[in-house]
Amino acid sequence: MTKLFFLLTTQQKSVDDENAMTTSAGGLDLTTAEEGATASGVMSIDALQSFGVSATDLKKAKEAGFNTVRSLIMHSKSKLLDVRGFSDAKVEKLLESCKKALSNPSERGGFVTAATFRDMRKDVVRITTGSKAVDEVLAGGIQTRSITEIHGEWRCGKTQLCHTLAVSTQLPFEMGGGYAKVAYIDTEGTFRSERILEIAERYGMDGEAVLENIMIARTFTHEQMEDALLAIAGKMAEEPFKLLIVDSVMAHYRVDFTGRGELSGRQQRLGQFMSKLSKLADEFNLAIVCTNQVQSDPGAMAFAGVEPKKPIGGHVLAHASTIRLCVRKGRAEARVLKVLQGPDLKEQDAEFMISNGGVVDIE
Repeated sequence: MTKLFFLLTTQQKSVDDENAMTTSAGGLDLTTAEEGATASGVMSIDALQSFGVSATDLKKAKEAGFNTVRSLIMHSKSKLLDVRGFSDAKVEKLLESCKKALSNPSERGGFVTAATFRDMRKDVVRITTGSKAVDEVLAGGIQTRSITEIHGEWRCGKTQLCHTLAVSTQLPFEMGGGYAKVAYIDTEGTFRSERILEIAERYGMDGEAVLENIMIARTFTHEQMEDALLAIAGKMAEEPFKLLIVDSVMAHYRVDFTGRGELSGRQQRLGQFMSKLSKLADEFNLAIVCTNQVQSDPGAMAFAGVEPKKPIGGHVLAHASTIRLCVRKGRAEARVLKVLQGPDLKEQDAEFMISNGGVVDIE
């Protein structure tokens, strides 16, 4: 497994236990990050060889984008039959082997008690946004095992929030980070390495090391975006990741599918893409952040408490998102983030501003 490399700019503080994570400004222990990644329940499909699955069939599955045991069992039989050379009998054997390999019933679609499920979710990580006020309304920050959609009009801070998260995810856990790498799908050409360096300086981190831990895919069509997701899933099976950003999720679908005649096809492809994101979030204990564009809503009345603009993507995107956040411009340099939806979050607001060091609290 490729080791994470985090180097902060001040001198490293000595510790008694060489296996403990160093939380000073000096450096981070790499062993802890690796152990956390392997402890997340990720099992390579190579493990199925011990259950009688041939190396040839496993190679075909990998070529089709299935890198872990859970990735196989999370897909329908019809999807697995699309793999070149897979017959009904092979798919049945493959799925039976997956069920034997996975000891936890919930990992193969089985029932567990609510108490067990609560314990299973104790590995959820909350990644700081850079603003204490925003973290507070989010119950600690952006959650893993969830899809968080952030929508708003242009110049309201969505991309700046994504850049801040791309850095803060690499912080140690006790500093509000995920101590892992970041994947970033840029559909609008707005990612800037220079901003990452500025934000890294705020946290006292080595900017070049931070850049090395961010994987970027600049896509121009929805097919490229979907292929990028397939490619990064293979990397996640080998290295620790805690955040996947899609900025923005609807940009390609909005352009590649035009008119009402193509709306149904667009929503079907969008639904499939969001389903893949949901599976990745659960499989790798990943935080998924999708920014989204908005459109005018002539029927809405702002004075009645209804936003005059609404996010695009329709019900498909709304139902696929675990948490929905709205960002808008406030007074002067202030931005306002509002929680619209979340299983364990209240509907409330928080103000923040954008500085050279990314998202920060209002001064």
